[in-house]
Amino acid sequence: MSDNYIEMIEPTPKLYSKKCKTVSFLLKLFLQYTTILSSLAAWYMFDYFIALLTLVLSFIIMGIIRSNLRNSVIPITQREYHYNDQGIADWYTAKELCNESNQSLTETP
Repeated sequence: MSDNYIEMIEPTPKLYSKKCKTVSFLLKLFLQYTTILSSLAAWYMFDYFIALLTLVLSFIIMGIIRSNLRNSVIPITQREYHYNDQGIADWYTAKELCNESNQSLTETP
């Protein structure tokens, strides 16, 4: 008999304070809309060809930022799963920026 089992995964952290939820929301907006806003700004200020190049370049840069945020906070066993921008923002905010949600979970026996 093989030892096939599913490892327990850690759920996405829950944010409790209004400050943490606001930071997570702003980070989600940054991850989602920076590519579009930068290309629209380039189109308005320059030309559609420059806007197309800005779109491609910002898509690559935001992909690098998104993967660095994801890999810095998500546990190693869960990195193969797909996470959307809200999940990445919640993980990063809970693990790096807001410590009160982590302390309340670890202090209870």
